[in-house]
Amino acid sequence: MSNLDKVLDAAMELPLEQQEMLMQILKNRIAESRRSEIARDAATSIAEFQAGKLKVQTAAEAIQELREYLKNPSEADV
Repeated sequence: MSNLDKVLDAAMELPLEQQEMLMQILKNRIAESRRSEIARDAATSIAEFQAGKLKVQTAAEAIQELREYLKNPSEADV
């Protein structure tokens, strides 16, 4: 039996109120993890930009580059 199955079985043994509390706690923790991940990515991007590793582009240029990548992903130098 996998860990997930064990956790689900244990959760199903909880009273309904506690199951709802568990769901809310998990939702909150997942949201916080996502926010932390976004913050880390932003910090990395800012550092790369300040180091000159990223180029400044207009929205139109970025969209065009994305379209070109989607047409030929194997040719992109990403």
